[in-house]
Amino acid sequence: YIPKLCITFFPCCLSTILQQQFNRTGKVEHGSVALPAVMRSGSSGPETFNVGIMPSPQQQVTIGQMHRGHMPPLTSAQQALMGTINTSMHAVQQAQADLSEVDNLPPLGQDMASRVWVQNKVDESKHEIHSQVDAITAGTASVVNLTAGDPVDTDYTAVGCAITTISSNLTEMSKGVKLLAALMDDEVGSGEDLLKAARTLAIAVSDLLKAVQPTSGEPRQTVLTAAGSIGQASGELLRQIGENETDERFQDVLMSLAKAVANAAAMLVLKAKNVAQVAEDTVLQNRVIAAATQCALSTSQLVACAKVVSPTISSPVCQEQLIEAGKLVDRSVENCVRACQAATDDTELLKQVSAAASIVSQALNDLLQHVRQFASRGEPIGRYDQATDTIMCVTESIFSSMGDAGEMVRQARVLAQATSDLVNAMRSDAEAEIDMENSKKLLAAAKLLADSTARMVEAAKGAAANPENEDQQQRLREAAEGLRVATNAAAQNAIKKKIVNRLEIAAKQAAAAATQTIAASQNAAVSNKNTAAHQQLVQSCKNVADHIPQLVQGVRGSQAQAEDLSAQLALINSSQNFLQPGSKMVASAKAAVPTVTDQAAAMQLSQCAKNLATSLAELRTASQKAHEACGPMEIDSALNTVQTLKSELQDAKMAAVDGQLKPLPGETLEKCAQDLGSTSKAVGSSMAQLLTCAAQGNEHYTGVAARETAQALKTLAQAARGVAASTTDPVAAHAMLDSARDVMEGSAMLIQEAKQALAAPGDADSQQRLAQVAKAVSHSLNNCVNCLPGQKDVDVALKSIGESSKKLLVDLLPPSSKSFQEAQSELNQAAADLNQSAGEVVHATRGQSGELAAASGKFSDDFDEFLDAGIEMAGQAQTKEDQIQVIGNLKSISMASSKLLLAAKSLSVDPGAPNAKNLLAAAARAVTESINQLITLCTQQAPGQKECDNALRELETVKGMLDNPNEPVSDLSYFDCIEGVMENSKALGESMAGISQNAKTGDLLASHTHDAITEAAQLMKEAVDDIMVTLNEAASEVGMVGGMVDSITEAMSKLDESTPADHKGTFVDYQTTVVKYSKAIAITAQEMMTKSVTNPEELGGLASQMTNDYGHLALQGRMAAATAEPEEIGFQIKTRVQELGHGCIFLVQKAGALQICPTDSYTKRELIECARAVTEKVSLVLSALQAGNKGTQACITAASAVSGIIADLDTTIMFATAGTLNAENNESFADHRENILKTAKALVEDTKLLVSGAASSQDKLAQAAQSSANTITQLAEVVKLGAASLGSDDPETQVVLINAIKDVAKALSDLIGATKGAASKPADDPSMYQLKGAAKVMVTNVTSLLKTVKAVEDEATRGTRALEATIEYIKQELTVFQSNEVPEKTSSPEESIRMTKGITMATAKAVAAGNSCRQEDVIATANLSRKAVADMLTACKVKNCFHV
Repeated sequence: YIPKLCITFFPCCLSTILQQQFNRTGKVEHGSVALPAVMRSGSSGPETFNVGIMPSPQQQVTIGQMHRGHMPPLTSAQQALMGTINTSMHAVQQAQADLSEVDNLPPLGQDMASRVWVQNKVDESKHEIHSQVDAITAGTASVVNLTAGDPVDTDYTAVGCAITTISSNLTEMSKGVKLLAALMDDEVGSGEDLLKAARTLAIAVSDLLKAVQPTSGEPRQTVLTAAGSIGQASGELLRQIGENETDERFQDVLMSLAKAVANAAAMLVLKAKNVAQVAEDTVLQNRVIAAATQCALSTSQLVACAKVVSPTISSPVCQEQLIEAGKLVDRSVENCVRACQAATDDTELLKQVSAAASIVSQALNDLLQHVRQFASRGEPIGRYDQATDTIMCVTESIFSSMGDAGEMVRQARVLAQATSDLVNAMRSDAEAEIDMENSKKLLAAAKLLADSTARMVEAAKGAAANPENEDQQQRLREAAEGLRVATNAAAQNAIKKKIVNRLEIAAKQAAAAATQTIAASQNAAVSNKNTAAHQQLVQSCKNVADHIPQLVQGVRGSQAQAEDLSAQLALINSSQNFLQPGSKMVASAKAAVPTVTDQAAAMQLSQCAKNLATSLAELRTASQKAHEACGPMEIDSALNTVQTLKSELQDAKMAAVDGQLKPLPGETLEKCAQDLGSTSKAVGSSMAQLLTCAAQGNEHYTGVAARETAQALKTLAQAARGVAASTTDPVAAHAMLDSARDVMEGSAMLIQEAKQALAAPGDADSQQRLAQVAKAVSHSLNNCVNCLPGQKDVDVALKSIGESSKKLLVDLLPPSSKSFQEAQSELNQAAADLNQSAGEVVHATRGQSGELAAASGKFSDDFDEFLDAGIEMAGQAQTKEDQIQVIGNLKSISMASSKLLLAAKSLSVDPGAPNAKNLLAAAARAVTESINQLITLCTQQAPGQKECDNALRELETVKGMLDNPNEPVSDLSYFDCIEGVMENSKALGESMAGISQNAKTGDLLASHTHDAITEAAQLMKEAVDDIMVTLNEAASEVGMVGGMVDSITEAMSKLDESTPADHKGTFVDYQTTVVKYSKAIAITAQEMMTKSVTNPEELGGLASQMTNDYGHLALQGRMAAATAEPEEIGFQIKTRVQELGHGCIFLVQKAGALQICPTDSYTKRELIECARAVTEKVSLVLSALQAGNKGTQACITAASAVSGIIADLDTTIMFATAGTLNAENNESFADHRENILKTAKALVEDTKLLVSGAASSQDKLAQAAQSSANTITQLAEVVKLGAASLGSDDPETQVVLINAIKDVAKALSDLIGATKGAASKPADDPSMYQLKGAAKVMVTNVTSLLKTVKAVEDEATRGTRALEATIEYIKQELTVFQSNEVPEKTSSPEESIRMTKGITMATAKAVAAGNSCRQEDVIATANLSRKAVADMLTACKVKNCFHV
């Protein structure tokens, strides 16, 4: 609706509209743009109009040329919009095709539950369709508003979001329409009419999408026409489903008010034309023209928007769009007025413009007021509402005005007037009331309110007369409080009705917002690149979708039965139950938005999540107020619900008797059986809570328990009906319905007794009745569960096992009539059959109910045969004790078999029960184990045969796990499982090789079986090799590498975190660990370079090690950076550690890529380059650390060198022990003695410098550390040469000598560490005392070395010297054992046991040496003892640190 006046006086208005069209092709149309003017009385009298003749139209066609200014290239935003439109067009076309026919529903019964299901589905479908139509019209209005301006200024992402909203909701709407049409087909032609209306809407949407394409070139009026068609089609569709909430009169008024705004705007444009004519400045004149043109356009947008949203104006999103269109008009009017004011000083013309603008504003306010009036479903405001609200607000003002008597009195006057209005309204209602009882109640309430008002007035007069008297003000406050209470009592019903009405609106809007969010989530699924976020959103959408029907039914029930407390409570409960899943969906949607690549879909999802969050907040407030207003009524409501369920089951029984009971759509026997089984436990739990709360007299929690019980019973009744309707056995169906009805009847009695028990919490009779009724309900519940298919068969099998087991109770068994071999063979066969049947029982719990019945029957039969075979075998026993033992094992098997059937029964009833599957698997294993125990006892075979038989039965039991790989059997992660399978596969291969070898050697005569054994072993080996290959491939998946990358990234991010306030370490402490892990990373990088060529499959483990090392490095690096001085050094350390992290990420990624394709030479080169880069970055980290403390860094380097020397000495000891440590030349120990002594003395001097260096400069400390490292290297070399010169004939003496230098090296390592820790510390620091202690140990060990060197050539004292050195060594090891230092490696219990064997051997050796008194025995004892004690202390400390 574009006023022709605008185009008449401002032809540029039309030009502006046409300039927004580009890329348009079409035929030339002849027409006149000079439209006749509107004749109005001018302000200056009559005016003259000239009439002339227009020249004939002329056309000119140019071929081969194009004015590119009219076809600008599409921007990226426009291209994205084109993609969105194309996708939406496909969705609309698919919806049109889907709307060609109704859904195909199965035949439905006519019992009460079927009728209720149909009605609920109709209500749910209507709600969904209505909310989707709301979204379509709101999206259409948004498109109209967003495309109104210059294309350059258009927000194309927002346009795409609106279009996506339209198409996604149309897709979902088509599903609901098809279902509703199928449910409405009982009315002649109604279903087809509904489909036709929906197709019409789809066509209108298609027209709109074509019109708004950036390349369409359609005139603006085409867009507005298409939008109007959507509005008309939406209204028709809502009328077809009976959901048109607005009458035609309201729509007519709405459109009239919108056109009134347009006409007022046209008058404003006319006045602006007058201003433009007198404007002397061309620029200002053009601004007036542009502003007036924009005013006309925004007004046309408003009219179009009103036409679109009028059928769904009750929707907040539709109201928002209309209000937004009104704001655009308001702004354009303001701009027009400002442009006119700037263009002229003519006060008369400006007055006319101002007056015209005021008329536009007034018309706009009238329109928006009309919309707001309908915001609450068009219902009129209650007669008491305004007066009640005023009373509540004014009393609050009086309370807050204490101390200001004047203000309190003024508020009291307003309060008196409001209460007077309320009293008059109540008296008027009482006179019009037909029911005399209600009339009396109204009059009594009015009198109470009038009396309270009189008291308040008197108090106000006292306060007015004595404004300074606080007592008078207090009296007025108390009188106002009394009046407030009286108002609540008088208008309680009206207030309650208003609160419930507000809850109905909030619930309806929350359900609609949830429906929109679900549609937006489904639309965003295609472009969501984060699988985890998408799955989480899908799951939350499913949960909300399950709650929407209850919320819709709650609203429908409350609206249909406005005075029914049960209906109100159902609405309150469904609203409160909706809040949690709704909030989770909001969180999931917000989390998924950043991962959606389609901007339009992401914006739609974000907006829907925001709207849902707002709706949930309103629903939470409304439900809470409604719950407070309606009071406690859960028990009565629960009782009514249970009685209704009983009636429904009775009705279902009658239908079943007539053969007319049909399952509802979606119901299957298995699903309903599982629902019944799982719900039976919920019923039992809620009833137990009900009993406890009732016994305690807690009304609130008793009501909550009653509500939960009723809800669980509702699910139980639905499941019982579904089982009865799905089964083919009429007897079973009748039994199920009867037992379920008994449950409902007993539950009703239980709730009634609980209600009565609340009145007398301590009454013993009441408690006894409660317990009796609860016991009866529990019995009925068990009967109901036992009516499930297959349950009775399991019970029969259990009974059969019990009866058969009575054979074991006799005192005297009959003698065996069979040979031992025959009895043994039959027992083995029966054992195999029973074991197989146990596996079939386990398998049957995952299948149909009939499978469990058959499997349990077969298991019972096989048990009978096994029991007979076992009793026969017991008769073969030679002694009474053996017979008793066999009978005991048979009893164990009987018990295990019964537990197996009970576990299978429990799992079949409730497959989702916690730990039920694991309990069943454990029961099956118990059966196998008990059978194996009996067979082991009764069987006399060649060695290994019974073990093989037992293993076969165990394999038969566990292989069923592979039939259902989705069922969890442990809490290990995926990669933990891979590691476990790989380790066990290796062990399996080794075990099979052992079986093959040993089987062919304990029977050499059975050579005819050797080939078969070899072949079977080869097949097993190949199978193990295959699974190892598969596991290696699985371990090399990108996902695993991705986890490593995430770990490294997370560690890097922690470098920027602040330092913990409780850290106690120094830079030196952190420097040491950083160096340690840096070097470990460098070593790993070098290994990865090697393995990339030789064994790429090992890269995964190396990458994992690098990831762990970097995690430790980053943590310690952060602390080192924080404690470094100056700060620049700390920043350099942190930066280089982060750079190292980037290098590790690249290397890990390349390792993963190479594992996927090990032969890719290009990836190998890249990995090698990345490894080199990591090594370089490690060196940069080390250099940064050295810049921080040169001396301590030198200590770290020296300590590392000494650690290498110690490792080398350990290797030398191995050679010496093996007798392979020989001198290269014919030299004697005397040739090396002096060199050893001289070097040892040099080491002592270095030790002094090292100790003094702790208190000196970093340079001196560095020199001392380097010197000591060089000296210990030289000393170790000369000692090794001296030991070698002793010859391999005396290995024990060689070991003594090497142990002596090893002790010196270990002492030096400890001394270097203590020096590093004490560097730059004050003299009284504890680290200084540690330094002195380490220096003392160093001197002691050097002295011990010198003594050992001197005693080497003295055979008489060598043994004694070796013992002394060992004793000193053990003392030092005990000191280490008692320290707080945590060992780096862990120890298993087996290792601890193994270490004790060394102590035993050393003790025996010592005893033997004491007896022989030989020096070589004493030396050997010393060497063995020091190793055994050291290993034991280490293992014990590891055990204590890691396994406490």
